[in-house]
Amino acid sequence: MSIDMVQVRLDNYRCTDALQEAQALREITQEIVLAALSRRNFFKYAVLQGGTCLRIFYGLNRFSEDLDFSLIAPDAEFNIEPFVRGVADEIEAFGYRAEIIDRDRRRQTVRKVFLKDDSIGKILTLRHLRKDRSQKAIRIKLEVDTKPPANGTSELKYLDFPFVAEVVAHDESSLFAGKLHALLCREYEKGRDWYDFLWYVSRKTRINLQLLQAALLQQGPWKEQDIEVDVEWVCARLDERIDSTDWTALREDVRRFVHPIEYSSLNLWSKQLFHSRTALLR
Repeated sequence: MSIDMVQVRLDNYRCTDALQEAQALREITQEIVLAALSRRNFFKYAVLQGGTCLRIFYGLNRFSEDLDFSLIAPDAEFNIEPFVRGVADEIEAFGYRAEIIDRDRRRQTVRKVFLKDDSIGKILTLRHLRKDRSQKAIRIKLEVDTKPPANGTSELKYLDFPFVAEVVAHDESSLFAGKLHALLCREYEKGRDWYDFLWYVSRKTRINLQLLQAALLQQGPWKEQDIEVDVEWVCARLDERIDSTDWTALREDVRRFVHPIEYSSLNLWSKQLFHSRTALLR
């Protein structure tokens, strides 16, 4: 039975507490949703991006919450709702009874839809969530950018669970460009953004500067300004952001998404650490 596949997958995580078990169950659900989207030809129109993409296909060592997509070609009339309804029907075979919460406002560039399920946790053997009564409904947000900046590059990736499926994803250089845009333009700070930044730098990831420039000119403080984005420009702006950041607060933001073995590393987060990592980009 398909529910047995989910149980085996969950057991293989070897979770040691309720938080890890909740994160693992969400990630399993993300994979099932991606596979269902693939079967419905969603990736003819969109590419996967963001933290979940990094986690599932590139080995990022932290959990992620949402499924973020970008259309291959801009389309102001794109409607994600039929795809999500098809996904909700298909994942019933795995024990889900998903509710669709539609936030797809046609006038918004980024369309948002939520899948919420409180059934799967009731039929799985949960070793921690039920024990401390912290079990909650699984809630996954799907976002689609219907007006993506130009110059993104992608590649074909493959899921193995729950079945072999093709997923079109942004490559690492484009994902890094997207992360840098978030770091420089997001109105609020997220520790996960800086965690990912350290990961990219450690891998010596190249920045898709053409995509980053297009994104900066489209949205944020440099919108429609006459700027030439190169590595030195990026590093200078990062250094400014680093100097104004509250690193104590950001450590706590990322803590619930990483394994406890990394907690001591979070204590090293400081201006000095991030200035040194920015210098490596140069």
